[in-house]
Amino acid sequence: MSWDVESFREKVESEHTFPGIYVFKFIVPVEKKDDILELLPQGKTSMRSSSNNHYVSITCRAQLSSSQDVVEVYFEANKVEGTIAL
Repeated sequence: MSWDVESFREKVESEHTFPGIYVFKFIVPVEKKDDILELLPQGKTSMRSSSNNHYVSITCRAQLSSSQDVVEVYFEANKVEGTIAL
């Protein structure tokens, strides 16, 4: 996936105030769960498996200092095969 980082950063900044809480949401294949968990900042993280246990939904609420922190997580998550960012 190719994406416009500046456009994404602007959207994040227009919808969120930093420093502040940001909520990350991902759907990933179960075997890639740990890859995403390693990328997430320290915060309150919850997970829920799909009905067939092939995917897991991951939500993380974390205190971040800037939109750059958000961009970095999504940039790295984009490299994890099968990941869907919500």
